[in-house]
Amino acid sequence: MKTLLLLLSATLTVWTWSPSPPNALEIYAVDVEGGKATFVIAPSRESLLIDTGNAGEGARRDAERIMAAARDAGLQQIDHLVTTHWHRDHFGGMAALANQIPIREFIDHGANVQPDAVADAFLREIYPGLIGAAAHRVVTPGDTIPIAGLDIRVVASAGDVLKAAPTDASAVNPYCAGVTRPNDDPGENAQSIGIQLSFGLFRLVDLGDLSSDREFDLMCPNNPLGTADVFMVSHHGQPRSNLPLLVHAIEPRVAIMNNGIQKGGQPEVMAVIHASPGLETLWQLHVSQRSGREYNAPELFVANLSEASDHEGTAYWIKVSAQPDGAFAVTNSRNGFSKTYRARAPRD
Repeated sequence: MKTLLLLLSATLTVWTWSPSPPNALEIYAVDVEGGKATFVIAPSRESLLIDTGNAGEGARRDAERIMAAARDAGLQQIDHLVTTHWHRDHFGGMAALANQIPIREFIDHGANVQPDAVADAFLREIYPGLIGAAAHRVVTPGDTIPIAGLDIRVVASAGDVLKAAPTDASAVNPYCAGVTRPNDDPGENAQSIGIQLSFGLFRLVDLGDLSSDREFDLMCPNNPLGTADVFMVSHHGQPRSNLPLLVHAIEPRVAIMNNGIQKGGQPEVMAVIHASPGLETLWQLHVSQRSGREYNAPELFVANLSEASDHEGTAYWIKVSAQPDGAFAVTNSRNGFSKTYRARAPRD
């Protein structure tokens, strides 16, 4: 009996939820059913929210899920809201969210280039009232988002991308060799705002739904991003993004996928991610029916196991807690499981 109790005690210590240590950078990947909503909270308690989930019937649900993360982080306001592009699964919960918490600055790429009745009505009838009561900024590559202790730079916006210095031989991207640039994407995905975030030695890359043609423009022939500790998988894990010349070049230790049960996580992308040099763990917001057992991460690393495509029940997030020395932990709020990643060893 004593041996059994000791074993149970050891097991419980693995599954216990542990709060972020003081002065940590916190990142919440919120489940909005295959949309996108990512919270960044600096040690200063300044906050950045990237996208607000789905429009239509999902708007109220997704706004409340974002608010649950805000309450968990102890936030009283959102300092910066980035809308990566004008697709319904990225701006849809904005109005419902703004009714519940002050938003101090709205950031976007500019006008919608892909006509859509819902997006166009929102931009014509609702968005002007929201930005009229706050700051508003249209960003271009090279711009920064000011949050104390963080370096957040825009690397893509409105179809344009940041370029590495052409004379920097060390930045040559070997994964561009032999790759033909994909055809232009004329829609909103190519307009996505992408950011690179640094907190001391910790690095995160989040490119929204940036399309593969713009990935090529960003990463070839030179890599302006270097490596990343965490990669927020682009476009919900769909194959119109996530080329190896991006994913393999930045060598993420952790990839976090904001897929839905039947959206994203396709085998083509899963294969690219799993083959990425240096990858230690893929974390998923949902189990993916598009991939099946072969490519899904073990359930330990999957936040939501519901079989419903748009479930209204409890939703779980994935949380990153990072330190300026480059060490970080990732936690699954469904089961409390947390994995710690030591700081990356310096390269010669």
